[in-house]
Amino acid sequence: MNKNYYTVIMAGGVGSRFWPMSTEQFPKQFHDMLGTGSTLIQKTVSRFEKIIPSENILIATNKKYEKLVFEQVPKISSKQLLLEPAMRNTAPCILYSAFKIYNENPDGIMVVAPSDHWIEDENEFLKNIKTAFDFCKKNDALLTLGIQPTSPNTGYGYIQYDKSENDLKKVKKFTEKPNIDKAKQFLKSGNFLWNAGIFVWSAKSILKAFKTHLPEMYVLFSTGVNSYNTASETQFIEDNYAFSENISIDFGIMEKATNVFVLPVNFKWNDLGTWSSLYAELKKDSNQNATLGGNVIYIDSCNNIVKTQSKKRVVIQGLNDYIVVEKDDVILICPKNKEQEIKQITSVVKDEFGEGFV
Repeated sequence: MNKNYYTVIMAGGVGSRFWPMSTEQFPKQFHDMLGTGSTLIQKTVSRFEKIIPSENILIATNKKYEKLVFEQVPKISSKQLLLEPAMRNTAPCILYSAFKIYNENPDGIMVVAPSDHWIEDENEFLKNIKTAFDFCKKNDALLTLGIQPTSPNTGYGYIQYDKSENDLKKVKKFTEKPNIDKAKQFLKSGNFLWNAGIFVWSAKSILKAFKTHLPEMYVLFSTGVNSYNTASETQFIEDNYAFSENISIDFGIMEKATNVFVLPVNFKWNDLGTWSSLYAELKKDSNQNATLGGNVIYIDSCNNIVKTQSKKRVVIQGLNDYIVVEKDDVILICPKNKEQEIKQITSVVKDEFGEGFV
């Protein structure tokens, strides 16, 4: 394996749209969402271990999930764990990891990926990552993977690229989640891709981009240049991380930089952001009902997803297009077309039942 290859797995999110299964104390990346026998973070680590030295796999997460990471990925060392003392979106944790990698290996090339995505054809995915590594080794470029859209999905961001004969395309524009009419226009134009939130670049290139486009953040983290990969790193991050701007890598860097490229990819991908996205990947009965955990009898019911405790006996009568989730002493019953409101529902739950339930 190439010692210059690194990955940064981002595992600090709460996944509130998967409530009540995903909570602040036990978020979705630490659950076996698909019933495969492995949690999402375990699947992600295993995927990257096929091409990246295990000691070069870094996990960035909130410090309150430190115990969960060590329980689920016991082979990881404390040196490979980037603990965020405050939630500050993706840009600060990526800058932190870039400094850490560059400090250890100035020739490091890194892939940054979420811990909670579902990827079916892992061989094709890894082939794409190798292509991206080769490109970023030779070029001062910021590269993102773009998924070929299969529908005018309004839940994803889109990437517009220059139509060219090359495999890697120059990015023209990023667009946040569009309305349905815009999404249909994007598909019709033929040069738009879904933004997967998976990035590849050299540590040198991304540090240069931060210095140019987020100079205050760059200066903040550069003051710890002598602390990275030493005993003083944890204290430096504890003292300084919360002062960084709360901004995503997309807004802070990718939408401003001029050396941004996209690699169109064909592996089947799902960001598993909502119960409906999970439903799309599950086996279903003849009436398109998907079941996780329990033993469910469906009567005059179709297109539902039901997640309950193992061996729980459930009868669903006359229910269509619903999400039914049971976890411990909480039950959620929600129409699929209202699932985007689950994030807001958790605020009501917190007020009524207390923080322990979210």
